[in-house]
Amino acid sequence: MISNQEILAASILIVDDQAANVELLEQLLGDAGYSNVTSTMQPQEVFALHHKNSYDLILLDLQMPEMDGFQVMEALKNNAADSYLPVVVLTAQPSHKLQALQCGAKDFISKPFDLAEVKMRIYNMLEVKLLYKKLDNYNNLLEKTVAERTAELRESEARYRSLTELASDWYWEQDEHENFTKISGPVMEMLGIKKNTNTTTSWNETEREQLNAIIKAREPFLDFFFSCVNADGSTQQFRVSGEPMFDRSCKFIGYRGIGVECTANKD
Repeated sequence: MISNQEILAASILIVDDQAANVELLEQLLGDAGYSNVTSTMQPQEVFALHHKNSYDLILLDLQMPEMDGFQVMEALKNNAADSYLPVVVLTAQPSHKLQALQCGAKDFISKPFDLAEVKMRIYNMLEVKLLYKKLDNYNNLLEKTVAERTAELRESEARYRSLTELASDWYWEQDEHENFTKISGPVMEMLGIKKNTNTTTSWNETEREQLNAIIKAREPFLDFFFSCVNADGSTQQFRVSGEPMFDRSCKFIGYRGIGVECTANKD
């Protein structure tokens, strides 16, 4: 929400070639509590002033010599830094109201001024503008936060990959159907899932069943010891760790883990 204090502190530019109208609006806004009001009687200055100060509201007379309000709006619309043109036109010509709205004005104030209407329209317009600005700032902050978080996640993943490569002999990932999607090292042989047909390796079936039960239960495991007996009678031991993976909706999508061979002659 936008507070009354924020609205009264908003920046306002009055553009009118009639000094009496400028003085009337300045007094009206000052009496209403607005603290950041400036004015110009030179419409050709408006673009530069808005580019420098980014006014929250521009009160723009339509009928002015040298450069009328429609030309001012066209310049602002084509060159404004933001996509929201904060213009309320001042006009005594009813036929100009629709044309002004089509040119990008957000509202209009009829001449001669109804002071109560002027205050209400200015207040309402500023509230909308400040809400738009706050939303735009929030979206920019959100985009920046997402970009920073994405970069952090990529860095964290790269660091994780590097550490797992240094700390383990194998890295593996499975999908929800226990199919291997990423492997580094002899993962299949280590887990006893894919045997080399040219060798006769005997895996400890009890250990295999225990590990498979843990995976099927979608539980993490740390330093699970796994062993096999080779054809020459030698024994190999492995230590594996893994964790289940879930997506943002908490749906199970598989496992990932690492393993090291801890046979005595490897240490």
